[in-house]
Amino acid sequence: MKNLPTLLLAALSLCAADLPAQTNAGSADWMQPASLMRGCIERFGTDYEAIDRSYGMPISQSRSERMRKLYEDYLSILAGLSFEEMSQEDKVDYILFKNYLSHELRQLALDEKKYAEEQPLIPFAETISDLEDARLKLQWVDGSRSAAMLTELNGQIASVRKDLEVHPKTDGKKNPPAPRFKKSVANRAASRTEELRSTLKHWFNFYNGYDPLFTWWVGEPYKSVDQSLKAHAEFLRTKMAGLSADDDTTIIGDPIGREAIMTDLASEMIPYTPEELISIANKEFAWCDAEMKKASKELGFGDDWHKAMEHVKTLHVEPGKQPGLVKELAEEAVKFVEDHDLVTVPALAKESWHMEMLSPEQQQRSPFFLGGEDILVAFPTNTMAQNQKMMTMRGNNIHFSRATVHHELIPGHHLQWYMNSRYRTYRQLFGTPFWTEGWALYWEMVLWDNNFPKTPENRVGMLFWRMHRCARIIFSLNFHLEKMTPQECIDFLVERVGHERANAAAEVRRSFNGGYGPLYQCAYMLGALQFRALQREIVVPGKMTNRQFHDTILKENNIPVEMVRALLTNQKLTKDFTTSWKFYGGM
Repeated sequence: MKNLPTLLLAALSLCAADLPAQTNAGSADWMQPASLMRGCIERFGTDYEAIDRSYGMPISQSRSERMRKLYEDYLSILAGLSFEEMSQEDKVDYILFKNYLSHELRQLALDEKKYAEEQPLIPFAETISDLEDARLKLQWVDGSRSAAMLTELNGQIASVRKDLEVHPKTDGKKNPPAPRFKKSVANRAASRTEELRSTLKHWFNFYNGYDPLFTWWVGEPYKSVDQSLKAHAEFLRTKMAGLSADDDTTIIGDPIGREAIMTDLASEMIPYTPEELISIANKEFAWCDAEMKKASKELGFGDDWHKAMEHVKTLHVEPGKQPGLVKELAEEAVKFVEDHDLVTVPALAKESWHMEMLSPEQQQRSPFFLGGEDILVAFPTNTMAQNQKMMTMRGNNIHFSRATVHHELIPGHHLQWYMNSRYRTYRQLFGTPFWTEGWALYWEMVLWDNNFPKTPENRVGMLFWRMHRCARIIFSLNFHLEKMTPQECIDFLVERVGHERANAAAEVRRSFNGGYGPLYQCAYMLGALQFRALQREIVVPGKMTNRQFHDTILKENNIPVEMVRALLTNQKLTKDFTTSWKFYGGM
């Protein structure tokens, strides 16, 4: 270790063993020794936070350049390390860190490409960004010069607005003119304008009142620019993106295209094309269809599983009774995994989850449960319209909820959160929904295999969610490939999965307007299939018990599943590792 770069040696000094986080710990397996790569990763996190605080505007060119240097500096550090002499744990962390840094560099290029699409709509953005950069660097501000800049800025906003309001002529055949900008780009530019307005306000308030000359010069020009930015954002959203001023329900989304999908798949260590993933989803869908018809026949509806699902949707609790149902279902799931010796559930994990109710506004984007440290419950309120109340109760019926509670709590997201907070916390930098959501859906598969559903109604409830996760792969990838519109996605969920229409709209809105990454909705089923393949590779031959397997995964924290596999199988790794694990048969 004497030849390590100085920066890395400094990073290693930050290492410390994990501390016990529960008073009833029965062993000392939480005492992980400090590792070579852990120190480097933790030092990077500290450096990143320092730079992030110092360069406030996401579209700032200086920020992009500084972040690029940070990533390249750490890639240089990695290049100087002796990979072959590392432990398997350090080799995995090396690959994870290198993958992360390389992805962030690619993402910078994609972000710059997206900003270039917006730039004609907000050509004044760099002026505001430069003002904020100068403030953060504590450069002296001249009130007179700042007032002149704001006056010029106001004229620039008026000029671009005038240019955008000029409509091209029709082609003489009464055909409407083609839009100059995609609605998604206009909507993105509107949000960016609001960010710029907020940034300019923060810049102004820093000096206003504290610098008398600045206040005297800049007060009125700032007010004019502030109103111009507000009007410009409204213009972009209403006139160019086609939304009403207070519209929070219309779904526009922002398709990223095949190139960006492939970039993200490589980062997530998924060695399949979008088209292959859609094929996998259709194969899983076919299994769900067959099982759904079996349950439908047992319920007396023959092959018409839509009628069976309609029957199950009527089996909901009365208003006010949903919290009691959730508690009962949570306790049932914990008892089941413990009785079958499937995973260790610490006593404090069982004690420390909480419940909150989702507001009507939140349910417009999340019509079902959410989870993690707490479980957030969807059910009607007195302020909802009658048809909305019925849709919400039907969509959160007893049997749908039975398959949701263990996904959100134990052994799903709450148990994940509990363990992630206690073991190898530095790996949270590499967090991926393929591990987070894949694990939770994988447990639906494990419970199914262990006869958790006792009745055909139970099976319909679980199959509804399996079908939904197949559908998410299909509609989200096709949307980002620009092969499906948001409305077609909604129709697909209603017709192919059996969603209530309002709930389907909320799901699609959440997928494309809710701040989720483009692969997030794919991650449920695909991550689950990865864990399932790994379980068959490790547990079925008797290399580990189910409990050992699941406990080990939780203690490795949130990383791509292929790297979990590398740890569990002691796979031979190279510093130039690329994803290759074909976890779904011979596809």
